[in-house]
Amino acid sequence: MTVALALPLTQGAQAAAPDTATQVTAATAAPATAAKINAADDNPFRWMQLDGLRADFQFMCPAGHCAGFWSLVLTDTVAQQKFEGRKFFVYAPATGEFSFFLDTDIAVRTVDHPGQVRLVDTDFMRSHPRVEVRYGDPGHPDRARVVASAATLM
Repeated sequence: MTVALALPLTQGAQAAAPDTATQVTAATAAPATAAKINAADDNPFRWMQLDGLRADFQFMCPAGHCAGFWSLVLTDTVAQQKFEGRKFFVYAPATGEFSFFLDTDIAVRTVDHPGQVRLVDTDFMRSHPRVEVRYGDPGHPDRARVVASAATLM
């Protein structure tokens, strides 16, 4: 059930050629699978202003069904900062709405570690002018620290 939820999101996020702010990674797939994944399409985040985030192309094969997708992850500079005792969450300050991270193939509202921050190209990302990764208590998002953001360029 979870795979069915996450795969359409990641498949919609398939795209683009790496640039200087992009890292291509290959996780958990056989070399023969890598040839089937096309990272030369357009990066869906290319029209966004990123602060503390970078585009990352990855593919995974949950239950034997491989999917290549672009996502946003924290930059090394942000990820190396000290984070202790709170949660990371995705928040749209203009509307007060929350989104989710992709943890392997499972959508989760919060994560504990900076390496788990992975946002995919969703309707939420496209329908909010600014989305922030915050660190703190999701019950009090106004008190949480903004560690990264993505803004849609109009």
